[in-house]
Amino acid sequence: MSRNIEPLPQALALLEKLEQGAAEKVQANLDAFSPDAAELILGYSFTDIVCRAGIDLRTREMLTVAMLSAMGTAPGQLEFHMRAAINTGVTRDEIVEIVFQVSVYAGVPACMNAITAAKEVFQANEVG
Repeated sequence: MSRNIEPLPQALALLEKLEQGAAEKVQANLDAFSPDAAELILGYSFTDIVCRAGIDLRTREMLTVAMLSAMGTAPGQLEFHMRAAINTGVTRDEIVEIVFQVSVYAGVPACMNAITAAKEVFQANEVG
């Protein structure tokens, strides 16, 4: 039985900080799947983990870009977090270096996928 529960305001505020309009878009996407999804997924990932004080948000986004690049299986998430990294002060040059680092530890195919994502983000950033 599902409960009608509201997602945590702290998680939505963080999403909005990462990218303007993201909170509403992500919440609507998750709500269309299940009324519990936003609370469970956003509450855990963004409130319980990403909002922790041990690492600043800029560094967390750099780490997230590296991990998603290495995974090579989440292009939409990778592009979102590349944009979020830029929005938290990570430079284009730093993203390029992260992607190069991925080639050493996750392989050239993962690096090539990350290059594709980065090019999309950089181009959109120049246009926007």
